[in-house]
Amino acid sequence: MQNNKILAALCYFSVFFAPLLLPLIIYFITSDREIKFHAKRSLVSHLVPVVLLIAGFIILTFSMFSFTNRMSGIPSENFGFGFWQFAPVLFSLIYGLLFIIIVIWNIIQGVKVFR
Repeated sequence: MQNNKILAALCYFSVFFAPLLLPLIIYFITSDREIKFHAKRSLVSHLVPVVLLIAGFIILTFSMFSFTNRMSGIPSENFGFGFWQFAPVLFSLIYGLLFIIIVIWNIIQGVKVFR
């Protein structure tokens, strides 16, 4: 098996052990165009969960402020559960589903590189 195929597949399989670090290092170190192409694709697929996680922290922050306002007695529009109380749970479900899809996509792409 050729080293360039192993490196390209390793970029995709790095979702399990070094999601952002390995594709970034391989992208800047190698001079082979095919490996750079696969390193860039895997890096983008590894960046998607990180960006979503940052969005999740923002959603959690708004959720905590909403909960704090309810606990401090600041009147709000409704006294039931609002969107910001369910947002972290909803986000967690969507994030988990997307992460599983991205991991499966990376495995499929890594196996395709070996063929």
